Amino acid sequence: MGKTVDYYLATTSPFTYLGHARMLEMAQRHGAVLNYKPIDALDVFAVSGGLPLNQRPPQRQAYRLAELKRWRDHLGLPLNLQPQFFPVPGKLAACAVIAAMEAGADPGGLIGGILKGVWAEERNIEDPVALRQIAVAAGYDRPEFVDRAAESRYLQIYAANTREAIARNVFGVPTYIVDEELFWGQDRLEFVERALRT
Repeated sequence: MGKTVDYYLATTSPFTYLGHARMLEMAQRHGAVLNYKPIDALDVFAVSGGLPLNQRPPQRQAYRLAELKRWRDHLGLPLNLQPQFFPVPGKLAACAVIAAMEAGADPGGLIGGILKGVWAEERNIEDPVALRQIAVAAGYDRPEFVDRAAESRYLQIYAANTREAIARNVFGVPTYIVDEELFWGQDRLEFVERALRT
């Protein structure tokens, strides 16, 4: 059995999207277990000095777009720099992921489908119909968990994940924690892989 990676993510984050497939492939290659933790990035920002996108200075907003384009081209991934349904809360999608885990499903494909939906397919991930379509396209034949995603217990788990992230000094997404060592950002995946090797 390989190591465990606590994987803090937001279902609306373009940088989570850029790193997600690579993280899944890396975990498989090293026999690592991914412990998926959907969180509310805005709540994390509120206590760690981060700002919502529309409140960031123009220079930072411009650099974010340049960096997204740079990584999109480097990885060869489809990515709309300014998608139609962004910003979007992402809570329903996050709770669908949590409900899928509770149902015993591996949520990796669902998370990938949700992220692709926002950043490559102009999908509204707060729409239950769109979420169900995303789940089916990702290979979940009976995605009843989408129908349960609005139940309060999943919001409670989502909030608990967020509080846990804050307590562990997470300040952005994606964040990967291996052996209590924190790695922030999909551009740190090389270091995550080194940690999985040792």
